Amino acid sequence: MKGLLQFLGAILLFQGVGAVVYELFHWVRWGFIQRLSFFDGWELYAGISAIALSVALFAAAESAKS
Repeated sequence: MKGLLQFLGAILLFQGVGAVVYELFHWVRWGFIQRLSFFDGWELYAGISAIALSVALFAAAESAKS
């Protein structure tokens, strides 16, 4: 369970950072947040939320027993 939480946290962290970097600097558009139509206009907030959720998943993984 700990490994699954860490894996999901890493995926959300990369997607969130990708969304924030794209919205602020318009570099590369490789994340799924930019590709989902219901996030139109809210990509930056969705990216920040994904980063916050990944931190919560990492914290849950640390508190989970091995």
